Amino acid sequence: MKRALAATTATVLLASVLTACGSNSNSESNSNTAGNASENTTNNTSASENTNTSAPKEKVTINLWSFTDEIPNMTAKYLATHPDANVEFKTTVVPTTDGAYQPALDQALAAGGKDAPDIYAAEAAFVLKYAQGDASDYAANYADLGLSDDLVKDAGIAQYTIDIGSKEGQLKALGYQATGGAFIYRRSIAKDVFGTDDPATIKTEVGPGWDKFFDAAAKLKAKGYGIVSGDGDLWHPIENSSDKGWIVDGKLHIDPKREQFLDLSKKLKDNGYHNDTQDWTEAWYADMSGKGKQPIFGFFGPAWLINYVMNGQVKDTKGDWAVTEPPTGFFWGGTWLLANKATTEDEAKKAAVADFIKWVTLDTSETGLQYYWANGTMKDGEQGTKDSVSSSVVMSKSNGEIDLLGGQNMFDAFVPANANASGKNLTQYDEAINKAWRDQTREYTAGTKSREQAIADFKTTVKDQLGIESE
Repeated sequence: MKRALAATTATVLLASVLTACGSNSNSESNSNTAGNASENTTNNTSASENTNTSAPKEKVTINLWSFTDEIPNMTAKYLATHPDANVEFKTTVVPTTDGAYQPALDQALAAGGKDAPDIYAAEAAFVLKYAQGDASDYAANYADLGLSDDLVKDAGIAQYTIDIGSKEGQLKALGYQATGGAFIYRRSIAKDVFGTDDPATIKTEVGPGWDKFFDAAAKLKAKGYGIVSGDGDLWHPIENSSDKGWIVDGKLHIDPKREQFLDLSKKLKDNGYHNDTQDWTEAWYADMSGKGKQPIFGFFGPAWLINYVMNGQVKDTKGDWAVTEPPTGFFWGGTWLLANKATTEDEAKKAAVADFIKWVTLDTSETGLQYYWANGTMKDGEQGTKDSVSSSVVMSKSNGEIDLLGGQNMFDAFVPANANASGKNLTQYDEAINKAWRDQTREYTAGTKSREQAIADFKTTVKDQLGIESE
């Protein structure tokens, strides 16, 4: 749904864990610092230009739009590793706070011209709108930029990210960060209940499938532990493992796996298998540090949940965690890069845009963005945050050992996690529909509504908010 955009050119530079799906401390500046400037230009002139007696070629200006400064900060590293690049980046950052980014981006794309975005970012919550939906006609096909399917294949890019970024078989968007989800669990609790903290064994205790997961929940409860903090911890694995999305043939569709969330949530609550928290609340964070009403065994999430949420919350439990494969494959979050189709009309701009996107999304060398990102080496001489990336080739040659996980190489879990995630069940309306579904689920599990009434009210909410009828 589109909102009217106030006529203003001033934007607020803002980044947060929620909007960036985990801003990486490898960035060249602190992404949590707010400022008033929304545009910045990064220049680079090669040495050959400075010494050439002939007139230098005019720089190619790339207009880069994003909702945090994470990608704009990458431009400095790109220019440092590409001294001959005759480009400058003009960056515009508009936060997703209060829904500001999409209307601003939509207006800029529609206006066109020299100030239109050449490269723009979209996060998981709304990427389908730009890759497959209402705004997809603005995006160039990667093939038209010279970025072939062979490059994608050779980089071992996670398939779910390709599916999300493709329209009718044409790739229009890719990301650098992969967000396939794992089960993140307490080692000490695993040893107490299951006799081992070995990820290969714990994987078979909690899955595959939800029946095994709830068998593990019963074993944990018998020893005084909850298996997860709240029902929201189950939602992302359930949502993204469904066979179909919320919209099928233009009608609201409730996939049986998503409908099962009602029953699994109630089972968690009725049996005291969780602390009944809501994600992104103080009670949820307390369970990460072992301070909740009962110790909690684990959380479901990608590498960013470990790096940018748990890392600041675990406190006394640091080093007492490990990751293993979840009962079902899923992903949570992520950021995709798209190029304006208009850039293909100018050969110099097309080449410059393609080279930056390739460096961010497809370069598997040790001077590619993904290698720096995976190994936490964006800043020379400093050890930054290591993160899961979309290239399995890069992760296979990277060091994913982190202290929070007791020195475990997290890539051993996240390479298969990325491979097992599905990107075929999303719609551009998921953000609003997911909220309505989760709200009604909590009404049902709290006993304020029957199962039938919760489903009926959910359908009414979707119709009223989005104008979408049910099947």
